[in-house]
Amino acid sequence: MQVRGLLLLLAMILLAATTEASKNKKEKAKKDSSKCEDWRWGPCVPNSKDCGLGYREGTCKDESKKLKCKIPCNWKKKFGADCKYKFESWGGCSAQTGLKTRSGILKKALYNAQCEKIVSVTKPCSSKIKSKSKGQFSLLLS
Repeated sequence: MQVRGLLLLLAMILLAATTEASKNKKEKAKKDSSKCEDWRWGPCVPNSKDCGLGYREGTCKDESKKLKCKIPCNWKKKFGADCKYKFESWGGCSAQTGLKTRSGILKKALYNAQCEKIVSVTKPCSSKIKSKSKGQFSLLLS
């Protein structure tokens, strides 16, 4: 009987501690929230080099905030990490330039970023010829 009472007391203490912790989180969130609705956000500035973790600054009237952000290291730096595009398939190889091209249409501009509506990218043509027969074989049934 004493063990059951001890377990019940332990469960009530744990419940009280959990409730207090969640209350503190809610109060902190209320403190951080702002009544300003017209935030202007700057670009994501990496902490070191030109990609990785960083921050972006935002202003609204006389308030300012910093948010954590991340620029992927394989991202097309020409367009910025805040401009997301839907790209079409690569075109054919140009014999004169030795390049393939494709264009992308703006899908989403994050944090009111200034993005071009349509962008075009190029890459060198592949010198390798892909063999479709590689790894394929036929099975004879009798």
